[in-house]
Amino acid sequence: MSNRHDSVVLKKSFEFAVKIVKFTSQLNHEKHFILSRQLLRSGTSIGANINEALAAYSKKDFIYKMMLALKEAQETEYWLKLIAASEIIENFTLSDYSSEIIELQKMLTSIIKTSKSKLNEGKHDLPNNKI
Repeated sequence: MSNRHDSVVLKKSFEFAVKIVKFTSQLNHEKHFILSRQLLRSGTSIGANINEALAAYSKKDFIYKMMLALKEAQETEYWLKLIAASEIIENFTLSDYSSEIIELQKMLTSIIKTSKSKLNEGKHDLPNNKI
């Protein structure tokens, strides 16, 4: 599908995951283990799914993995909003993460839309083939 070494979205998701790993370490230190585990899982799954998508065996598989990455990004945003609203971490502001997670969501949405469009363009003459 795409070269992993040149993927901007993979690079950005990896950098975001590193930031999430560091933040969840702070959550663990302050004994917020369940929130930490949820955020760590979803925040690092974004890049893992993108990485899998870039090694996809088909365009449909690529789209599916990118859609999973988008869902994980949306879940990560939820956990970050919850942590901010609950005020359990001193000096935590959502704005430290919101621009990055929104950018990832926009990139993934664009990739998915473009990929679906290209897939559908190639199937106009084939009946019963839908995503």
